Amino acid sequence: MYAVVGCKGCSNIWILENPREQASAQCSRCGKRHQTKKLRKMYTADDHDAARQVRSAILAEKQGASEAFSNLDSVSEMETQLDDAHISDREYLERSGLDADEVAAAGDSSSSSSSSKSRRELVEDAVETQDRPTEEEVVSYATERGVPAEKARDILEKLARRGEVSESGGRYRSL
Repeated sequence: MYAVVGCKGCSNIWILENPREQASAQCSRCGKRHQTKKLRKMYTADDHDAARQVRSAILAEKQGASEAFSNLDSVSEMETQLDDAHISDREYLERSGLDADEVAAAGDSSSSSSSSKSRRELVEDAVETQDRPTEEEVVSYATERGVPAEKARDILEKLARRGEVSESGGRYRSL
């Protein structure tokens, strides 16, 4: 069972798995610990995707984007579309006329630790490793590691829409 719950302290909304089996839960934003039986349960479901969809709708409403959200596919459908749109690095390189084995060998000899991470992983790292970074701090972190600034902003926006990061007061954090 999954419950969409809200923090009374900071108004954070998150999904709690198996709320009946937990005596308490900690807010990922402010760190306040709540008794699960006293948490405001906005929605409960057996399906995680349904809970994600409701949480996303609530967040969109809080940001005044309900109309835009209603025009989108479901969260799980968008995630599937993203997964289907992906091609492997090897396929991309070969379609570009490059020898994937040579590129891999060059990458192995490189001393850069971020060379093996995708753009998305680098943006996620930017949010996770910094203390509540602003958009510019995330973009700066990512561009230092080879991600174009506009692409870093796009990835950050997509992560926020998908509910993988949260933005509050211009600052971001991982969920």
